[in-house]
Amino acid sequence: MQRAHDPSGRLRFGVFEVDLRAGELTKRGLRIRLQEQPFQVLAMLLEKPGELVTREELQKKLWGQTVVDFDHGLNKAINKIREALGDSAENPRFVETVARRGYRFLADATPIDDEDLVPASESHRIGLTGVGPPPKRARRTGAWIGFGLALALAASLSWILHTRSQSSPRIRSLAVLPLESLSGDASQDYFADGMTDALIADLGQISALRVISRTSVMTYKRVRKPLPEIARELNVDAVVEGTVMRSGERVRITAQLIQVPDEKHLWAHSYEGDLQDTLALQNNVARAIAGEIRVTLNPQEEAALKESKTVNTEAYEAYLKGRYFWNKRTGEGLKKAVDYFDRAIATDPAFARAYSGLADSYALMGDWEYGILSPRDAFPRAKAAATKALALDDKLSEAHTSLAFILDLYEWGWASAEKEYQRALALNPGYATAHHWYAWHLIVMGRNGEGIAELTKAESLDPLSLIISADLADALCIAHRYDESVEQSQKTIVMDPYFAVAHYQLGQALERKRKHDEAIAEFRRAIELSGGNTTFESNLANAYAVSGRKEEAMKIVKDLESRQSRDSSTGSNIALIYVGLGDNARAMIWLNKAYQARFNPSILLRPVFDPLRSDPRFQDLLSRIGLPSRDPVTKQTAQAGK
Repeated sequence: MQRAHDPSGRLRFGVFEVDLRAGELTKRGLRIRLQEQPFQVLAMLLEKPGELVTREELQKKLWGQTVVDFDHGLNKAINKIREALGDSAENPRFVETVARRGYRFLADATPIDDEDLVPASESHRIGLTGVGPPPKRARRTGAWIGFGLALALAASLSWILHTRSQSSPRIRSLAVLPLESLSGDASQDYFADGMTDALIADLGQISALRVISRTSVMTYKRVRKPLPEIARELNVDAVVEGTVMRSGERVRITAQLIQVPDEKHLWAHSYEGDLQDTLALQNNVARAIAGEIRVTLNPQEEAALKESKTVNTEAYEAYLKGRYFWNKRTGEGLKKAVDYFDRAIATDPAFARAYSGLADSYALMGDWEYGILSPRDAFPRAKAAATKALALDDKLSEAHTSLAFILDLYEWGWASAEKEYQRALALNPGYATAHHWYAWHLIVMGRNGEGIAELTKAESLDPLSLIISADLADALCIAHRYDESVEQSQKTIVMDPYFAVAHYQLGQALERKRKHDEAIAEFRRAIELSGGNTTFESNLANAYAVSGRKEEAMKIVKDLESRQSRDSSTGSNIALIYVGLGDNARAMIWLNKAYQARFNPSILLRPVFDPLRSDPRFQDLLSRIGLPSRDPVTKQTAQAGK
């Protein structure tokens, strides 16, 4: 076991480095927060690795004569050290407990000579004026205490990497793991999350690179898992790790690119600038990563990554909070998101991204899954916001996607929606939501194969997204591929047994396979988990009807009719029940009411409406909506997948 005698105070063990003088612990060049007392305990253990450090020694040196809460304090300090190192008491790699006596540091602690580090003047700082050497003032003063070593380590990594073989790593997919906030304030999480979102969006513009979407990567926030395991779960070649530090009006982003599964460090750097230059900092990080993995950029992608914009700091902060709550995908979260986007717009009326966020919020508020606003109230507001965003910046993929979604669901402007989706995907091929919503457009147009392909693409970009996984099961059911639909729903339920939509989709496929009791159980579970979703209730009633339990079906349909309001678009759900009851005339009455309320016509694609497809009244309804007429399902098709 090597003794840790190092006059410079720098030690290395495993992927960790410690600066005893500065009181800093880093992992792969990124600083890890460790409070003063746990750090002092770690320092004592590092003084003599492999040897027992008794509890008495620790008490005498660090706690003095104070004995109050010593045991609790020491135990807490050891737990903090293990948490920082990703260690465990049961199978220790670094800190071993010697029962009733003390602790032993197990790993070699190797001194780091000054020659191991490239001089700090070789690192770069990105700010308003671009690239230049850092100022000569002390690096561990003021708000930026603790970043000097990270910069030196980043420079060291850059120097080492540029002297290695120049062969291009084969990286065609990556995940940006949630950037860690170094503020120490949980209320500032929205800022680090916003930086993560922006970096994903910037990299997602590169068509040659598959970048995992936000929904999937955020599941790893504060989760300690080996990088190879994360990469395997997300099916990527590399990951980006990093930190964000905000102090007043200054921001620093530190990032590193790691190739997996061998955890080869390819690149690391720190970028610093004013808060208003945050977008430029994000572009710099994305451009550096693209350069390191040597993907080929087309002129549009190159121009997008070079584009440097400044933002009003107050408006940008409100925007980040809006996106933070929008991403929660809850009714309350969407309401808060609208408030923050409105605040951003009031502060900076020319801030296009805030209008795009507002459009996304209203679009979801009017959809059946949330039902916060009626379509008549929600979609015109969404369209106005999306149109304004595009008037300010026609290159926003999110705004084109929102406008397309609105044209599809509310205006039934199918040709215009198609153009907007294609424009959105051209601007950002890695935007999973655009692939997701475009898939539904294609399916509504009768292009099931293309739609399923788009959903599969969306799933590859966002493999842990529950709604994309569940919607793929829905699309397979619409295509009468019932066995595959069941399998896909079961996969979603494994990811989250409490996701109501997955149980609903499973119920649909089971009903088509005439497994009525199982379907009814899944619909009931979906209703229970959702708190009484109308769509799930209507499917339960339909299952009751087709399985011969017509009284139970009638009870539900009467209840839904009594709750139906003049502006509600849920008439299609009531129609679905009457189809199950064999009352096609009543079904058409309710479908025409839904038509007047501008319902989401994708419900008509479900196999439960197959008995109506040969009805001239149904064909006329499809014509009025502008949907292609579908031939009645033949017996052979109906039996497929059973």
